[in-house]
Amino acid sequence: MGRGVIRQKDRPEGRKPRNGKGPVSKSPVSGKFGNQVDTSKARELLEGGPDTTVAFAPEKSSALSLAETLIALANAEGGTLILGVTEAGAVRGVRDAELVRDRVLSAALHITPPLVLAMPEQAIVENRALLVVDVPRGLPNVYATDGRYLIRDGGGNRPLQAAEIHQLMVRRGIADFETQTPPGTGLGDLDWDRVRVYAENLGSPKSTDLEGLLRIRACLVEEDHQLRPTFAGLLLFGHTPWLRIPQAEITAVRYPGREMGDQFLREDIRGPLPDQIHRASAFLKENTSYEVTLGGLAHQERPAYPEDVLREVVVNAVAHRDYAIRGDNIRLFIFSDRVEVYSPGPLPGHITVENIVQERFSRNPVLVQVLADVGFVERLGYGIDRMLRSLAEAGLPAPHFEETAAGFQVTLYRKPEKPIAPDARWSRLELNPRQEIALGYAIEHQRITNRDYQSLCPDVSSETIRRDLSDLVDKDILLRIGRKRATYYILKDATLRSVVLPGNTKFSWR
Repeated sequence: MGRGVIRQKDRPEGRKPRNGKGPVSKSPVSGKFGNQVDTSKARELLEGGPDTTVAFAPEKSSALSLAETLIALANAEGGTLILGVTEAGAVRGVRDAELVRDRVLSAALHITPPLVLAMPEQAIVENRALLVVDVPRGLPNVYATDGRYLIRDGGGNRPLQAAEIHQLMVRRGIADFETQTPPGTGLGDLDWDRVRVYAENLGSPKSTDLEGLLRIRACLVEEDHQLRPTFAGLLLFGHTPWLRIPQAEITAVRYPGREMGDQFLREDIRGPLPDQIHRASAFLKENTSYEVTLGGLAHQERPAYPEDVLREVVVNAVAHRDYAIRGDNIRLFIFSDRVEVYSPGPLPGHITVENIVQERFSRNPVLVQVLADVGFVERLGYGIDRMLRSLAEAGLPAPHFEETAAGFQVTLYRKPEKPIAPDARWSRLELNPRQEIALGYAIEHQRITNRDYQSLCPDVSSETIRRDLSDLVDKDILLRIGRKRATYYILKDATLRSVVLPGNTKFSWR
């Protein structure tokens, strides 16, 4: 049967309708529909049977029963409800499609909060019409009916326990992970000297009630007549926060070229969040700066990126990542042409890549407030607009913001520069990016081999590498020593060894 309304002349004869004014349809379904589900897809869902993402319901299911199943799917990972099928999987079909459709949509709107669904679609299986209701993934709320929260478990629905409801709220950003209390923790898990320094930074007198201050900042809460630190309290003031929150770590890596490779400098940064910010910012500053020699022995260090921008991108990653996500941490990757900063968790609330500069929303308001207290964060404007201004003033491109499937990444791009050398003849040479990398390696290690060059640029063919090195020899930059496999290259002009090329310095090889 195609789309549209079944016309009276199309109805087969033999039975009277409920109003007694004509024959009743024996066709699979009556009613208005827009789209029709692919039959093969519907059959596949039916053959798989009910599970955590697929539910069956007969045509005469009550609105309450439908609401419970929709809630269970919505509180899980979304899924599909097929009407016109018994719970055992027997296809019975739907005759009064409009009535069932209206019942489904009515049930969805009486859920708390209302569950907004696309219009049910039609599928024809075994010459019988079914209604297919799609419950999308990634819904932002936790759903209930008459105060009851359910979730899909196996092939059925079951009530959620109180702890499960709270965990689900945390995952969906409704409840704050940071204000929960890790089990088994106490006041001894906090570094009270650090708390005292924090209080002094606020201008509080030495007699300040430190416990009361942390309670005001939601870093301590009372449970069972005892004060316990929250996750925020541990992250900010804990002795060893990584023991309770191992995902609260920063992996910082410096690669010598434009891509990942086997040679790199790595630092794993953990500890209280203020310490992480200081160490990560220092890592970025040290490994994105470069030295040049000007006019003989005078050395000058030049930053590739404004220092305030490097700190800002670290602070934003630390302050706004989703700490409820386990098995992932903040990653700082430095390449010769860019810096990538990745933080776990999608953008919070209503924030999108398009409105991130104008809008404000904090996933971790407790962390943001305390970091603002000590001068890391502007409480109401997280510094992105200031970061854009600093990059523009430095003549650098605007950062690239990208929301991935599991997180958010900011990429900073450096300004292309020519190597600065003590002799004009070097500055006039046209070197490609690969040759700059190779020359930087030769400067630091006093030599380079074909194998070294191949490891620096693993995606480049051996013939291209041979041509690049031969070109450096022809330009009197490198001198070839040895033959065949014993061949290596050294700097022909010893004064060049004092030059450190942009993007290829201050890294160690492993």
